[in-house]
Amino acid sequence: MAAPLLIRNRNFRLLLGAGTLTNLGDGLVTLALPWLATLMTKDAFAISAVAAAGRLPWLLFAIPAGVIIDNADYRQLIARTDLLRAAIVLAILALAMNAHVQNAVWVLVGLAFLLGSAEVLRDNAAQTMLPSIVGSRDLEVANGQLWSSEQLTGQFLGPPLAGVLIAAGIGIPFGVDAALLVLAAGLVWMISLRAGIRVRTDFRAALLEGINFMRGDRLLLRLAIVLGVANFIATATITMEVIFAQDVLALSAYFYGWVLSAGAVGAITGSLLAPRFIALFGTRACLNMSIATWGLGYATIGLSQTGSMMAIALFFVMAAAMIWNVITVSWRQRRIPRDLLGRVNSIYRFFGWGSMPLGALAGGAAVSVLEHGLGREYALRSTFLLAGAACGLLLVYAALRLRLD
Repeated sequence: MAAPLLIRNRNFRLLLGAGTLTNLGDGLVTLALPWLATLMTKDAFAISAVAAAGRLPWLLFAIPAGVIIDNADYRQLIARTDLLRAAIVLAILALAMNAHVQNAVWVLVGLAFLLGSAEVLRDNAAQTMLPSIVGSRDLEVANGQLWSSEQLTGQFLGPPLAGVLIAAGIGIPFGVDAALLVLAAGLVWMISLRAGIRVRTDFRAALLEGINFMRGDRLLLRLAIVLGVANFIATATITMEVIFAQDVLALSAYFYGWVLSAGAVGAITGSLLAPRFIALFGTRACLNMSIATWGLGYATIGLSQTGSMMAIALFFVMAAAMIWNVITVSWRQRRIPRDLLGRVNSIYRFFGWGSMPLGALAGGAAVSVLEHGLGREYALRSTFLLAGAACGLLLVYAALRLRLD
């Protein structure tokens, strides 16, 4: 019987360790960044602009980032990007110490954009590097462990810890995140990676090669479009969660952190059970069940009267999201040729993640418009209910057009 992947693969241990550190830091910032924004302004649109700025780079830079990744040494690119992210987070720390300054929220928007730009390179490079570290048969296991680690540290431990740290000082979570990013860069630098296939053509030709592959694979393109719509819906709700928790459910930063942690428990559960669910029901049924669960979860949040009810809904939403991720990421890593993986992965994520800044702005704009007629509470609730209905329409399309089995 073969030893577990984590024991027999040193490079995977290092990648997982680095991811664990960066995800813990991301979990701190997940709560601290929007909380900092709410200390600067109560304008829902301005708060949503911070979230949108962090996701906008996926729309602007995801495609050219793929060419850079396919030409780069993955290890060096990831390590250097983590160090760059640490510097940006320290700048946010400095801003947090001056949160009272007029228009500080718009400086925060700019820093969120820079942080998101670095994350585009880092996240795509890490996902592209994985098939160079583990074999094809281990991809589901490796992705499941990476997603589990991300959710355990980034969503279960990070947010409640951020709530505690915020009580001591709003800048502390950012300082801790910067330190974790530096440590993660050190672990990535220790990975031993053989020189793989690298693109040796000009930028434009390399870019067109990736685009043409994506255009020619109709199923991959449909999957990217479905993900884009799903992420638009998700980000519209996620952006408003912090305001919903504060203004409707009257939660403190500490208890809101635990609500987010419930979603992390769901995500860990989903990522660990994904291989079993796939074996029992097949990929097509699992993808459809994921979309249906998202819709029911968003609607439940919109009807929530307590933090506990919101937490239960997030548990199921995130469990479904991780099942979706394990299936689709592993499928892409097998389907896309190794020498095109960085470019095609980036184009895919351009469609899938590029919609997120638009969703963030749409969520804030919807609340700003609806609250004039419905009031603050029902404007926030309506956003989640509309998201649930939109997932119902998405389910119809996915059931007819997505067949990954």
